[in-house]
Amino acid sequence: MEIIKKCDYLPLAVKVMGGLLRQKTARRWEWENVLNDSICSVSQMPEELNYAIYLSYEDLSSSLKPCFLHYSLLPKSRVFFACEIIGMWISEGFVHGTSRDLEEIGKEYYDELIQRNLIELDISYDEKVVCNMHDVVRSFAQYMARNEALVAQNNKADNADKINSQKFLCLSLETRGPESDELEWYSLQGQTSLRTLLSVGPIKIKPGDSFLVVSNLRTLHVQDANFDALVEYLDQLKHLRYLSIKRTDTSRLPGSISKMKFLQYINLRGCKSLVNLPNSILTLQHLRILNLHDTGISIIPKDFHGLTNLRNIYGFPAHMDGDWCSIEELGLLCHLTDLHISGLENVSSSSFAKEARIGDKVRLSRLFLGCTSRIKHDGQLVKDEEGIPEKQQQQIEEVFNELQPLSGLENLDISRYFGQRLPRWMMSTTVVPLGSLRILTMVDLACCMELPNGLCQLPCLEFLQIVHAPAIKRVGPEFLKPNHQCHNHSQVGVSFPRLCNVIFEGLVEWVEWEWELQVKAMPVLEKLMLKKCKLMSMPPGLAFHTRALKILAIYDVKHLSSLENFTSVVQLEVFRNDNRK
Repeated sequence: MEIIKKCDYLPLAVKVMGGLLRQKTARRWEWENVLNDSICSVSQMPEELNYAIYLSYEDLSSSLKPCFLHYSLLPKSRVFFACEIIGMWISEGFVHGTSRDLEEIGKEYYDELIQRNLIELDISYDEKVVCNMHDVVRSFAQYMARNEALVAQNNKADNADKINSQKFLCLSLETRGPESDELEWYSLQGQTSLRTLLSVGPIKIKPGDSFLVVSNLRTLHVQDANFDALVEYLDQLKHLRYLSIKRTDTSRLPGSISKMKFLQYINLRGCKSLVNLPNSILTLQHLRILNLHDTGISIIPKDFHGLTNLRNIYGFPAHMDGDWCSIEELGLLCHLTDLHISGLENVSSSSFAKEARIGDKVRLSRLFLGCTSRIKHDGQLVKDEEGIPEKQQQQIEEVFNELQPLSGLENLDISRYFGQRLPRWMMSTTVVPLGSLRILTMVDLACCMELPNGLCQLPCLEFLQIVHAPAIKRVGPEFLKPNHQCHNHSQVGVSFPRLCNVIFEGLVEWVEWEWELQVKAMPVLEKLMLKKCKLMSMPPGLAFHTRALKILAIYDVKHLSSLENFTSVVQLEVFRNDNRK
């Protein structure tokens, strides 16, 4: 109670202090040391609040302190995913360890900041992929970094004066909004010591602008900007480790990118004008992460498999032209932990998919398998005169059957799949091939007639999302009945033992859901959302067994006439359900 009083009962201070005490043992003397630690104020923030944050900051390891300060410098108006932030930390040299384990160690740093309540999970995203930093914590961290870093918004005059009169190691610049002026690239020419540049928003580039003066950069993140005029000078950044040019007008990468031999991270996400990669990218032997998501790139240079240090690949285009990289080349990339493959309808034979050797990648924890969508925005199947030929459906089924991951996979996303049956490794009732799976997302299942009957056996599944499955009309009892011999967890005989969040959206022809009272399932389910379906009634087993259900959301389920016996629900959201009672 004395510690809470020391925080003057301020919620944020108490929360941060709790994060600090969490790192200690329960011994009384350790807590008394925290209480009696005398720390002077280092800023104009309230003394009690500063005490909690500064004490927590001082308790951080020498490796974690720069990571915490760096987090506060990220432009506040943009979403930065954990993998991006960890990539920056690695590029800056904040993460220490063997090359094999850097991402894992960085993830541990990220998780510790969460545990200490110095950053907070954004619950609108799955997993721990996005966090936020409280404004007061952010201000504190920026104050601590003030001699080496500047965070500037809207290109205000006082910020421009600082940029012109003082040298920084890190600049975080945001020029977006009605009161913003474009960042003049020339204004950076005095920053000869700059190692990190984070720039969001328009950039004013003049003839003669280049990277020569800022050639010591290790990290360059430019987003939502006109950047194409500077691309040809990227090879001046010979020390660069981290290159992110998200959602810029970049139409090419220079062939001289091979001179940037220390590059570890390349993020091209959202560069829609970018349609190919230079062959010289194959010389970047230190490359660990490559993000091609939402670009115009449909082909990759052949011999891509030579980039053996790759850990994460996003937006890999499955291409079968012999002159370019094919899906088979993934087979030699054995260190992958996160893999995103698109355009799988282009794989002409299951034998090619087999050569990708997905089942040999022992470190793979996240897998995205995608095709080109056959679903319209309203959730209905895109139909032409012949529909989707049966031969194409069979072919995609055979391809996906050969893409079975190992049991260590934690996150699986299947998108725009148009086979009638989901991969057999998801339908099995005799084995549990995905024993570690925690998150399963399936979007745009154009032709699937039924949900996998093996899902109920997954002992670790926590999140299930199915969006747009217009061919599913019924969810039968087989969806919930496990093979009891396959359970190796504590709740033998219980289906979906750890499932806590379920979303069924856009199953536009779904009418019936069978769940008998005697079938135990979903004992820890907390959130359920049903959206845009024709379900006429809730199954009796749902209300009877989901005693932990807190949030129930029903959107545009117009044939549902009543909701009964959901006694544990504390938040009910009902919208556009005309027949509700």
